[in-house]
Amino acid sequence: MSAPTDRKYLETHEWHLGNRDVITIGISQFAADELSDITFVDLPDVGDKVEANKPFGEIESVKATADLICGVSGVITAVNSELADNPGLVNKDPYTSGWMIKVRISNPKDLDNLLPADQYLKKTGH
Repeated sequence: MSAPTDRKYLETHEWHLGNRDVITIGISQFAADELSDITFVDLPDVGDKVEANKPFGEIESVKATADLICGVSGVITAVNSELADNPGLVNKDPYTSGWMIKVRISNPKDLDNLLPADQYLKKTGH
């Protein structure tokens, strides 16, 4: 199992890609594979506030329902509305078309708590 090295991760399998201003967030291929066929993604609205290490939504599959955790605090600037009609995008392409939200960061130091790909893989046993 590999993970793109251009982004950072939480141990709960959410990836974070961007700069110290706006971050795009989704879940790793490992998480998408473990969930199996994703049937529903519940995401916040643009303008909603999110907190670091708190849920921002839920993801449902034929196997389980799980919280989606945000690694940064800030305000939602975009939501992937395609996931409402096609949640399977997360299974097919979790790192590009399966992205979930974009967040304008309120505390750039939150990024320091995210894991580089190699540490994410080590901590999650991959």
